[in-house]
Amino acid sequence: MTHKRVIVVGGGLAGLSTSMKLSEEGVAVDLFSLVPVKRSHSVCAQGGINACNDVARQQGYSEWEHFEETVFGGDFLANQPPVLEMARTAPSIIDLLDRMGVPFSRTPEGNRDLRLFGGSLYKRTFYAGATTGQQLLYALDEQVRHHEVQGHITKYEFWEFLAPIIDDGGRCVGIVAQDLRTMQIRSFRADAVVMATGGNGLIFGQSTMSIICTGSGTARCYQAGAKLGNPEFVQVHPTAIPGEDKCRLMSESARGEGGRLWVPRKRQDSRHPNDIPEEERDYFLERLYPKYKNIVPRDIATREIFYICEQGMGIGGGQMVYLDLTEKATGIPYDVLKRKLGGILEIYEKFVGVDPLIEPMKIYPAVHYSMGGLWVDFAKDEKTGGLRKADPRNHMTHISGLYAAGEADYQFHGANRLGANSLLSCIFTGLFIAPGIKKFIESQPAVAEKTQSLYDNAVQNQQAIMTRLLGSRGTDNPYVMHRELGKAMSDNVTIIRSNGKLKQTLDLIESLKDRYRNNLGLPDSGLWNNQSLGFARACWDMILLGEAVTKAALAREESRGSHFKIPDEFVDRHDLPLDQRALQRDDEHWLKTTLVSFVDGQATLGYEPVDVSLVAPRARNYGKVTAPATNAPTAGAAA
Repeated sequence: MTHKRVIVVGGGLAGLSTSMKLSEEGVAVDLFSLVPVKRSHSVCAQGGINACNDVARQQGYSEWEHFEETVFGGDFLANQPPVLEMARTAPSIIDLLDRMGVPFSRTPEGNRDLRLFGGSLYKRTFYAGATTGQQLLYALDEQVRHHEVQGHITKYEFWEFLAPIIDDGGRCVGIVAQDLRTMQIRSFRADAVVMATGGNGLIFGQSTMSIICTGSGTARCYQAGAKLGNPEFVQVHPTAIPGEDKCRLMSESARGEGGRLWVPRKRQDSRHPNDIPEEERDYFLERLYPKYKNIVPRDIATREIFYICEQGMGIGGGQMVYLDLTEKATGIPYDVLKRKLGGILEIYEKFVGVDPLIEPMKIYPAVHYSMGGLWVDFAKDEKTGGLRKADPRNHMTHISGLYAAGEADYQFHGANRLGANSLLSCIFTGLFIAPGIKKFIESQPAVAEKTQSLYDNAVQNQQAIMTRLLGSRGTDNPYVMHRELGKAMSDNVTIIRSNGKLKQTLDLIESLKDRYRNNLGLPDSGLWNNQSLGFARACWDMILLGEAVTKAALAREESRGSHFKIPDEFVDRHDLPLDQRALQRDDEHWLKTTLVSFVDGQATLGYEPVDVSLVAPRARNYGKVTAPATNAPTAGAAA
């Protein structure tokens, strides 16, 4: 092993794959995680992981097709060389995972099975029932534990990342972290740091994400000088169970295995769904998108659900539609779907009390994923069109020595992520960037030469923040402030956006910033296992991320992917389809990446071009049929 060391923050798939590969490269790793790594949010992923294999090739599929689907699905806002490299590497990643023991679902002949997923007409998604993320996470955790036993990886579970440590030359040389049980704050030296801390779904109050998904790791690097890329692009998953505490994902695999979305043709039909005959059901995605049907990309399906409910055609006139997996709708036997989708079926039955194979699910969209994140660099290989292997620039942020991976970075998904590309991008990133990180740290002076005062000062700064928070005696509770932020973000900055609502949200955020600084009060001032302290810190982080998301959305005067903007005068024109009300995609002015810097306490916007050197942008509508059926309103998708 080399005498140099890398810190990886985050115990999900991106963090584990990075740690494993760095260890294989002979680099010592310190792995930090808020929770035991097997409880990282990656465990919640359900549907599958995309790649081309021999069976898919027999359908006419290819790695290039996978690449093109991804940039097309992302509405051409993703830099194309990284996406191409990911698609080319995907088949070998599946083989690697198979050798690690991932229990991929199999065909009767023993081959790894494939299912359909949104944005593709080809079966190219590998899966392990409906618990794919859990199986991948457990397999990678086993590999990391192997390196841990050998002394190559040291785990710090139940430790919270507080800040990167940056030297006078602008290089990241370690982190400050806190033991969540004892509240001890310590500094840790490192020759490079990798942020793999996931997404920021909690800024929207309710989402399909875990309670640890506050985006704090990203926000703390942002405040230290790293820039955000495309924060305005937030994915709202079309199918989730609405709940008082959170929204529970019903995987896209349900539609990939034959599930169908529909509403009664009669408004506020009070009949049991099983009593409504076929001719009185509106399978609206099949009607509007006869080619892709129920496997259109998520942003499009979400808007169609929103619009059908906006027109009063939702279940009982409310904000829900049916996701039907019954044999009557799908033609697939009960036991077949039970075997393939058992993981999500159990979740629905547990929280709703209904067997979804007997009675259709009731679902509605929910915030699910952030396409934006920390801006990261890439080094293009002009010969292959992909990336230069082992180049230290790949996935480095604006801060030298600070890298980002997984949902914490912005790189692969553009304006909208295709389902089952997230697990791939997390694992690909970790495996691909490790050799470049090794090359970087070998080219840099050892951090052992850094004076201890640099690290002591960083600890003192965080101790001062903790002391100030624990001494807060104001009347504004951080949990209440978060609830206000979450409601405004969910109401105004998700499926449909308008400048008026975005400005209202920014006004609220400015008020929350002022109240946080001047009137915050903590419900617990203890020095042992104080959870309200951690949440108060995260509340500030979420306020700042909410500002970045909202300000970037306000500035982007177009509709692209998940960002769908309607001029204020058309917001309430429910007599018009959404695509007639919305701004259209504007490549001339907005085919560019949003960059957000934290300057003087404010989100400051900048832009850079997108690399579209491999596939030219084209209209994106997935074969939509524009002629509406009788009593069947249509939503539309911006081209």
